[in-house]
Amino acid sequence: MDRDAYHNCSSLVKMPRQSYEQLWSSHFVDYIDKELSYSKFFRKYLLPNHPCMFSRRFTEDWKCRKQWVTEEGKPNFQKLLQEFDDTPVPVANCNAKEYNANPKQVMPFKEFIHYWKEYIQNGHSSPKGCLYLKDWHMSRDIPDHNVYTTPIFFSSDWLNEYWDTLEVDDYRFVYMGPKGSWTPFHADVFRSYSWSANICGRKKWLLYPPGQEDFLRDTHGNLPYDVTSAELKDSGLFPQFEEACQPLEIIQEAGEIIFVPSGWHHQVYNLEDTISINHNWLNGCNVDIMWQFLQNELSSVQKEIEEWRDTMDSWHQHCQVIMKACSGIDYTEFASFLKIVAENRMAFLNACSSGDPSDYSRHLSETLATLGPYHAAFDLQRVAHIIECLLCSEDFKRLDHSTSSLQPETMLQQIRDTIQSTRGQHLLYQE
Repeated sequence: MDRDAYHNCSSLVKMPRQSYEQLWSSHFVDYIDKELSYSKFFRKYLLPNHPCMFSRRFTEDWKCRKQWVTEEGKPNFQKLLQEFDDTPVPVANCNAKEYNANPKQVMPFKEFIHYWKEYIQNGHSSPKGCLYLKDWHMSRDIPDHNVYTTPIFFSSDWLNEYWDTLEVDDYRFVYMGPKGSWTPFHADVFRSYSWSANICGRKKWLLYPPGQEDFLRDTHGNLPYDVTSAELKDSGLFPQFEEACQPLEIIQEAGEIIFVPSGWHHQVYNLEDTISINHNWLNGCNVDIMWQFLQNELSSVQKEIEEWRDTMDSWHQHCQVIMKACSGIDYTEFASFLKIVAENRMAFLNACSSGDPSDYSRHLSETLATLGPYHAAFDLQRVAHIIECLLCSEDFKRLDHSTSSLQPETMLQQIRDTIQSTRGQHLLYQE
């Protein structure tokens, strides 16, 4: 991040998200085929929460683009089998519905490839249904398998930084699916950003800007499983469907990377036999959207079990337990997430300002060094803002913080002290 980008956003409390009306009225998103600075991407897409597409030139050096793909642009089954063979992988059945998703099973990779080859030979059909290898944590399961590099535009990634620290999970996935496989209508975990790169094949994306999903709910408040279903035109079931905008329809070619912003609901189809790499990620630009999502999730839980409020001494804690079971995180873990992000950046800035090479190398990560001290300072300001929001939350105040790793007031003061003590030092370091 350069100095101008930092100064333009460092005083912001609420992120400046412009109207999405121009996007859906034009039905076009920006196509990036030339060199683009991180600061420009930050200003033009991250902050305003707008989608875009990167051309294949941004993935042309990835090993997987060469090793996993034949000269004809098809999945290289022979090479893939050599690499993954008996590796267990999660596989969904696109022809079956389980709530608003597809049921999954775990099978050996070679079994899925055997199915996929037969599916193609049978004219892209099978009595087993249309199976889709999805949400495979390849990077976590095989950490030394370096077949791609996260583009710098998506490298400010608090979500995976946090889970990598805990060494229990990540949000980096590989998808492999035959022509006709698809993912039902949804928004991404914690309302995170996502980026998705086609290694081979083509996808069709249907994207709805934040807020439009409310027009797509049925009379019970539920979102549709398939946003293209004819039943949405039944005003008795979906009374506000006619008020929704038409989705952005985007065709993604082989090698291209799509940036899907926070809270954009979407549905995705594989138009050909396709392999893709997807990351979910969060940072200072959309952590406020995550915080709003968590508040909404907690509010929904509280409404569901409101009738037991006066009969349970630990009602508020039970709400947190249910919330974590449903969404994957509660307020206490969210606070821990903020703490780790803040500590990493405070250590980095202090190392930068100390000038001690040993201190610098000990705390320096490649990503923080690449993004620079201005970005670290911006991140700390955003964490501080969300901690201030937590301290104003009555639901957060009610929780038992005696065993929490985050003492909010102390962390807030440490962040302010770090920003103040290093403010004049940022100019000394290469951007």
